[in-house]
Amino acid sequence: MSTGHLTIDLAALADNWRSLDAKTGVATAAVVKADGYGLGLGPVARTLARAGVRHFFVAIAEEGAELRRALGPGPEISVFSGHMPGDADLLRAHGLTPMINSVDQMLRHVEQLPRHRFGIQLDTGMNRLGMEPAEWAALRDIALRQKPTLIMSHLACADEPWHGMNEHQLHVFKELTDGVDVPRSLAATGGILLGERYHFDLCRPGVGLYGGEPFDEAKAVATLDLPVIQIRDLTPGETVGYGNTWTAARPTRVATVAAGYADGILRGCTGGIALYSGQTACPVVGRVSMDLITADITDLPGDPESLSILNRLQTVDDLADAAGSIGYEILTALGHRYRRSYVE
Repeated sequence: MSTGHLTIDLAALADNWRSLDAKTGVATAAVVKADGYGLGLGPVARTLARAGVRHFFVAIAEEGAELRRALGPGPEISVFSGHMPGDADLLRAHGLTPMINSVDQMLRHVEQLPRHRFGIQLDTGMNRLGMEPAEWAALRDIALRQKPTLIMSHLACADEPWHGMNEHQLHVFKELTDGVDVPRSLAATGGILLGERYHFDLCRPGVGLYGGEPFDEAKAVATLDLPVIQIRDLTPGETVGYGNTWTAARPTRVATVAAGYADGILRGCTGGIALYSGQTACPVVGRVSMDLITADITDLPGDPESLSILNRLQTVDDLADAAGSIGYEILTALGHRYRRSYVE
């Protein structure tokens, strides 16, 4: 095959959700936005539903509609972006629950979809989505009379347990919601790991389900094998790739594989990562280009037909660290040229 092979371990995905769920004494949802973090919304969501997830979160209403088609009736599907202009038909037709982020969204929702389910998102310091405290104070009594199903906020620094922002946001969230007879949610993956005080009534893990940090116990969900297109021998002093950034210091055997930044392997990954033949690391040499990556295979006993870039030895977070990025970006950037297999 001329394209890489991306294998998604659905059993590992389900196990990761069960492991996170076991850390809480409350309901555990699942975030499946961005096409199930790049791994395929339908297979990911159906697997999680079979594992016991009854509440899913997506970014936008269009994702929610696709998710409803994949899951059918039953599970609750909440939309982080709330009720945007033009969303009313999708929200109504697919039974989606918008998380209302502003007074304007609240007015739009009550006018266009009276008696339709909704939740509330509050901003406790991240300054991204949600009503600010003053806005919530002005709208609170009106909103509560409409009977929201959930009040949530989002932690900015939950992957840094020592960060003072966590305690600050917890304090603000409690200050805004204590005494309100509505289920509450503050914790995503990092928040779950911060402990019970952050769990409230519902936790909503995302990246930890897919094998990403900060959930260090997570099983690897995605592995990626890349076919070798060509192998060549270099003499000392020859260079590899754009810009002549790598020079052979010894007689070197170099393999070129079919993948690059067009396939989600970020150009910044150049240097500091390897391709693997079994347990043996073959350092990437030269720059990652659009469709090709080169690696030093001199120390292998034979010529491989394929090499692995994503596996249990080199995770999405390892690739992200090399690129100065985060595991989320690696996962969601995985390209559509790969041949995909789902294994239970």
